[in-house]
Amino acid sequence: MNEKPIVLFVCIHNAGRSQMAAGWLSHLAGDRIEVRSAGSQPADQLNPVAVEAMREVGIDIAGNQPRILTDDEVSRSSVVVTMGCGDVCPYFPGKRYEDWQLTDPAGQPLPVVRGIRDEIQQRVQTLIDELQATQ
Repeated sequence: MNEKPIVLFVCIHNAGRSQMAAGWLSHLAGDRIEVRSAGSQPADQLNPVAVEAMREVGIDIAGNQPRILTDDEVSRSSVVVTMGCGDVCPYFPGKRYEDWQLTDPAGQPLPVVRGIRDEIQQRVQTLIDELQATQ
């Protein structure tokens, strides 16, 4: 049996998009996929609107803390999904990278963040399907 895939979600502050994506992946994939998230410049706390948007769909990310992105974290991951961090994300040859162009939820009202949340859910589900197909 293959090792469990490790997915790393990266955004600048690790306070909104990457945390919502990690929440969705944990919720939808259970323990079939290891989930990590980090930021190149982590914020002090999660975006409270992102926390609320996820709570509405029954996913609690309130206890998560933004974490700093490390080269080691990237090197151990099977898939690295970047969200607006551009060139600050370390690049390792042979890794699978995806760059998701998503609106930054920082400073956005809840209705906008709900749309981002729902788009992230669709992208995460597609990623799960792709990873399961290669297992």
